[in-house]
Amino acid sequence: MRDRLLAAEKVKAIDWRDGVLYLLDQRVLPFEESWIACTRAADVAEAIGSMAVRGAPIIGISAAYGVVLAARARMVEGGDWQAALEADFTLLAEARPTAANLFWALDRMRDRLGRLKEHAEPLAVLEAEAIAIHESDREANLTMAQLGVDLIRKHQGNAQAILTHCNTGALATGGFGTALGVIRGAYIEGMVERVYADETRPWLQGSRLTAWELAREGIPVTLNADSAAAHIMKTKGVTWVVVGADCIAANGDVGNKIGTYQLAVCAMHHGVRFMVVAPSSTIDMSLASGDDIPVEERGGRELLEIGGKWLGADVDAFNPVFDVTPADLIDVIVTEKGIIERPDTAKLAQLMCRKRLH
Repeated sequence: MRDRLLAAEKVKAIDWRDGVLYLLDQRVLPFEESWIACTRAADVAEAIGSMAVRGAPIIGISAAYGVVLAARARMVEGGDWQAALEADFTLLAEARPTAANLFWALDRMRDRLGRLKEHAEPLAVLEAEAIAIHESDREANLTMAQLGVDLIRKHQGNAQAILTHCNTGALATGGFGTALGVIRGAYIEGMVERVYADETRPWLQGSRLTAWELAREGIPVTLNADSAAAHIMKTKGVTWVVVGADCIAANGDVGNKIGTYQLAVCAMHHGVRFMVVAPSSTIDMSLASGDDIPVEERGGRELLEIGGKWLGADVDAFNPVFDVTPADLIDVIVTEKGIIERPDTAKLAQLMCRKRLH
């Protein structure tokens, strides 16, 4: 199956080439495919904060390369470049508050910096670490796809309908995708008849990105308003809701794109299984529960404007871009380290102690 998954890798949203980080600008998809060239840490932070790059795994990868760019600039400035680099770590960390992968990647880069040997070439070492983070995410995607497909086969092996939310494909990761990677793999194995994609207000990642990815690969996809999800579960034979995660707390509560929580409630009511797919770097064991997950709120203009035109209502707008799904609504969490069914604190702790898939 792995060879079939590798052959299906057709979309790439991040490229490190000749010391420059290139990011596919996801704000303008599907209308145009435009790449942003990042030569400074500030460029990377801006791309993350402005949603040019989005999706927890690819945010972390981008930040790792951002550290390389920052180190190169600080070394040119001279002086105590490692001390000066802390300002760049802070800049990158503050770009988005919810994505656990961002902080995980920055911690890993800081740790590698702290282990530099006396005669090592700092830039070469940091670049190798960022590339390793990128490649490990790609490998994790493939492993998660295989595990998720096996779960779908185990519970319902025949062709079925799957519902997903936001974008969790190649555009959001360093490779095959997380939740959408599982869906793509299940389709390759003949187990998916149709995918229902929530439009995902207000940035329309489902409309602009997920539908674009699936249509590009010839996977049958139907786009729907977020508010139609419960009706679809009731009438369209959906057997799984498959979503990603931006942060998973130690007890298994999941922070993900706004609207995920209500999907989980509806799935439980309709007897639809609920799967979360995310690399272990998304799990933050320092957060005891979902109450500790920081939920980013963005400006109200994202709700009060359409196509740059003001809707005319003189009202306040509440625009949280994430919500928290309690662990007791989740059937299974799939990571590259393994699968957790009915997640809880003990199971998460056991999983995170593993160095590799058992």
